[in-house]
Amino acid sequence: MNVRFALRYYPKSFLKLLLLAFGVVALPLVLGLLDAAVYVDRLTGESRAAVVQAAQAARASRMLMEQVTGLERVVRQYLVLGDAELLGDYSRVRKGFKATTSELSLLPLDESQLRELNRTIEKEQALYALLNLLPATPQDRRALIEGYVSLSELTRGVVRISNELIDREIDRMRQGAEDARRVLWRQLLATIALGVLIALGVTYLVAQPIRQLDQAIRQLGSGTFQGEIRVRGPADLEYLGSRLDWLRGRLVELEQQKRLFLRHVSHELKTPLTALREGSELLAEGAAGPLSARQGEIVAILQNKSAQLQRLIEDLLDYHRAQESLGRLDLGTVRLDQVVSQVLEEHRLQAQARGLRTELRLDAAILNADADKLRVVVDNLVSNAIKYSPEGGTISLALAGGEAKVTLDVIDSGPGIPPEDQERIFDWFFRGEHGHHGRVLGSGLGLAIAREFVVAHRGRVEVVNEGAAGAHFRVTLPVTPEAVST
Repeated sequence: MNVRFALRYYPKSFLKLLLLAFGVVALPLVLGLLDAAVYVDRLTGESRAAVVQAAQAARASRMLMEQVTGLERVVRQYLVLGDAELLGDYSRVRKGFKATTSELSLLPLDESQLRELNRTIEKEQALYALLNLLPATPQDRRALIEGYVSLSELTRGVVRISNELIDREIDRMRQGAEDARRVLWRQLLATIALGVLIALGVTYLVAQPIRQLDQAIRQLGSGTFQGEIRVRGPADLEYLGSRLDWLRGRLVELEQQKRLFLRHVSHELKTPLTALREGSELLAEGAAGPLSARQGEIVAILQNKSAQLQRLIEDLLDYHRAQESLGRLDLGTVRLDQVVSQVLEEHRLQAQARGLRTELRLDAAILNADADKLRVVVDNLVSNAIKYSPEGGTISLALAGGEAKVTLDVIDSGPGIPPEDQERIFDWFFRGEHGHHGRVLGSGLGLAIAREFVVAHRGRVEVVNEGAAGAHFRVTLPVTPEAVST
């Protein structure tokens, strides 16, 4: 089956495609059954012919034996009685003898069997010629009687030939049945194998548009809106694919509107927020006069909430900047082990303040990548590990280099990630509800930005479940961004 040809000429509807698929899969089975029926019919005809020939051989040999016995009896009577009318009886019996031998000669005899039959016919003709000479001497009569005794012996040979013919036909029928059984088994196995191959091909043709729809839905569900959605298949599924592409376009528009809204809102909020923070700072410093204890508490609340609001606005701006820079990679030669070391040095004081111990296993890893984006990835993973590790805990970092890819593992000794959160841990603005009691509530952007930067490098970041306590993140990056991610 030419799969490319079939892909170009799909039926108009998915129902027609299914009906055609069932028909194509059933076709080898139907052809196999028809061929088996023809073969069995031919075998039946051959068996019927063999049975008819065996029955003819048995009947003719029995009649020939009776006719030769009749000829010998008539000759003996003639030699004793001398009645000329007995020669007429001989002629009638002889006529039956000749008809029987002719019938035997039409059977499928081999060369030796035909030679034996011809000897019998020639012997009878010689005896008939001798009988027409009207033997008068005792020697002639004795020779004639002995000749018919020899003819009876030859006739027994013909009977034996008939029995051999019957046995040969029976063996041929048995061999034909064995051949038929082997051929039918081979046809059955070939039909099954061909049916399986056709079923696989048809399954591919049927599943291909469904697989394309599934990929398109997964693409939309993951928030990836680049690339046109096209579904090759029946017209109704192609129409469904076009509607999904329309939905993709609408989602792109909504995503752009959302980003524009967040950017404008973030910038618009920064100006009044700055004034609010400066005003609360002035109140806290007593610029408007001394504050009472109650007023001081209110000012402290204003300072705390304004600082929290500023962090949220900065997170929104970071999200916007990350979204805009995803498609832009400033590629260059990067020593990832040095990047990891630099990030750890930046977090050294923070880790020491919490009494955290660091375990490092860093191999030299050189790859073609964007150094700034990889630094953000490592920074987010390390800061996340520091934030979730308990006082006096351990953070482990392992970097393994290879010819095609490098792998970075970041492991903390915190409470770990609940199974129900592992699927969404990299989503934008996701903040798990089952965190450590001492964690600082984050914005839900760090891991999402890390994932997007890794995916931009054709890599992968994932949560590894190895049964150990704490969270285990693994980043896999190709040595060159053109390489296919594993």
